[in-house]
Amino acid sequence: MMHPDPVEILLVDDDPDDIELTLRALQRHDLANRVRVVRDGVEALAYLLPDDPDLAQAGGLPKLVLLDLKLPRVDGLEVLCRLKAAATTRSVPIVVLTSSREERDMIRSYDLGVNSYIVKPVDFEQFMRAVGDLGLYWLFLNQVPR
Repeated sequence: MMHPDPVEILLVDDDPDDIELTLRALQRHDLANRVRVVRDGVEALAYLLPDDPDLAQAGGLPKLVLLDLKLPRVDGLEVLCRLKAAATTRSVPIVVLTSSREERDMIRSYDLGVNSYIVKPVDFEQFMRAVGDLGLYWLFLNQVPR
């Protein structure tokens, strides 16, 4: 039985417009083939840290998690905390991609181990460039232990 291509990017965001823009930016840079979208913190945790190890993703963990902070059910900071605390997901690069310019959110994110914190640019072209650049960096240039 063939497994589908592994997910390279897990996009965790609940805003349909931001999801569409992010996917378009990744597509523009030929990075959208293996993106999985989950719309809240509960879905993200269930996907990355399933209660039953047999439910773990067949293709392994994504190469990158793009995480919004303002999520329903479980917020992004709690997702970040749990992912960085778990041995299985600790080394997965997590980039906070959020509209929050709050200093306390940024400080807390870095305290919890985020790899990068990016405030979503308001300008469409800036947003497209930022998402494309971060996808290229984390998927192709960054080296992680296997």
